[in-house]
Amino acid sequence: MQIRSDILRIYQKVHLWTGITAGILLFICFFAGALTMFKPQLSAWASPPSHVLPQIPTAQADRLLQLALAQHPEIAKGFTLHLNDDMYAPLTWYSRGGGRRLNLDTQQWQATLDENGQLLTQQVQPSQLGLLIDLLHRTAGIPHTRLGISVMGVASVLYFMALVSGVIFLLPTLVKTLFALRQKKGPSRFWLDSHNLLGITALPFHIVIAVTVVVFAFHDVFYDALGKFVYDNPPDIMRGAPLAQPLNISHLPPLSEIIATANQHAPGHEARSLMFIGLDTPRPVARIEMYSEQALMRGPLADFLFMQPYSLATQFSTFSPTEGGTWGRIVATFFGLHFGSFGGMPGRWLYFFMGLSGAMLFYSGNLLWLEKRRQQQKGAELPQQPRKVRLMAAATVGCCLGSMVAVAITMLAGKWLYPWVANINYGYLWCYYLCFLAAVLYSFWRGAARAAIHLLRLGALACIAIPVTSILATFTPSLGIWAPHTLATLMVDLMALIFAFGFLYSARLTRQRALTGPADSIWAIADQRDTTTQANRLSAY
Repeated sequence: MQIRSDILRIYQKVHLWTGITAGILLFICFFAGALTMFKPQLSAWASPPSHVLPQIPTAQADRLLQLALAQHPEIAKGFTLHLNDDMYAPLTWYSRGGGRRLNLDTQQWQATLDENGQLLTQQVQPSQLGLLIDLLHRTAGIPHTRLGISVMGVASVLYFMALVSGVIFLLPTLVKTLFALRQKKGPSRFWLDSHNLLGITALPFHIVIAVTVVVFAFHDVFYDALGKFVYDNPPDIMRGAPLAQPLNISHLPPLSEIIATANQHAPGHEARSLMFIGLDTPRPVARIEMYSEQALMRGPLADFLFMQPYSLATQFSTFSPTEGGTWGRIVATFFGLHFGSFGGMPGRWLYFFMGLSGAMLFYSGNLLWLEKRRQQQKGAELPQQPRKVRLMAAATVGCCLGSMVAVAITMLAGKWLYPWVANINYGYLWCYYLCFLAAVLYSFWRGAARAAIHLLRLGALACIAIPVTSILATFTPSLGIWAPHTLATLMVDLMALIFAFGFLYSARLTRQRALTGPADSIWAIADQRDTTTQANRLSAY
């Protein structure tokens, strides 16, 4: 395909500058987003086994509620019932905090029945590790949540522009070079081929992510505009009309009946949890998570059915073709594609690896930009790179690798600090941001090349220490830490071990290039180079 060279140069510049502007933020979001595919498993891994009371048969849910209500009248305001999910207690309610927002002081009550049918309750402080990683995914770690989400909305606009301009720029050579990973033509060519392959093969995925993030970031603006210019006083479809006379929990139908009604509403879906909100207010609602491995679900883990808890009238659902019309289904489909909430566990693993490949796409894009600047310096007498290039390299290494290392250290520190810290959720927050800030400062102090090697090694050490900690917990219970107690939590340790090998391999390649690659590269360590042989140079570092 022939495109004028001047047009290609314009699209190349658009691709370069939009990508480099948003690349670091997008790296953090994609890496954290990959981890959030297993957010419940991460929270379960970070919680002692004693923090989750055992599940009970669904048929005993009504008895559990009645016994718990007798001892804890505050349940009458609202509670959550979890069905056949070993990562949660059967009955939970918050005495403080709760919701999707990161709340470090959240306090939760749990209830279950023992083998004799007697009530067991306990108050716990739920781990916020999964929510912290999810917050990184939504804000790239910008401390102010609303600002961070808005910034990522703008970054996603740039991200979309980079995707479109990159495809147009590649069109003339797309067929010829798409699967050509030319290692013999040098590291830069290999990185370029890998970058192009990652971007083109996952292009539909990236387009969906970019568009939906813009909607997530600015949905309040969109909805307010629709309410003002399209709809006249739009109703709150998820809460329904207010009751003429508020009811209370004594009017609630049996939980078994509510569950059966929900399951009948959507054949192929199954109720997974029921959250009752505002039971003593004029607008009570039952938000029911409906799960199906075959469906493209609206939420990260499930579809949602909203019912009036006393009359069992359906108020809204995210999966019925009649709810919200065609536009509602289009929106639900886009959201489901963003969350990867389809295909069961294989689908989640697919999105996990696609999230990591997306992070690699942005990291490699920054490396290519930096190498492009080096190539433009070949005519200079000295190989010293411009200050702006050195700063950009340090920022790329510090922020990208620093975020990965900070997450690994935070996970590790969470277990070791748990017996000594009153509220481990504050420990997670402080540990992540201190480690991230230290990694960034270290990169600017020592330079990108050295910092990349050292951060990769530190990441490998932290990841190896995670399964080692579990081994110690198994054989030394007196330490006050715990080992994985389910297959899901064991997989966290196994993935940490795989990440460790990835860090070590990357550190080896980075070190080799720093000492034997082009002397004028931003990744070269100048003071480690001399006239000795390559073997001596490698052993000297």
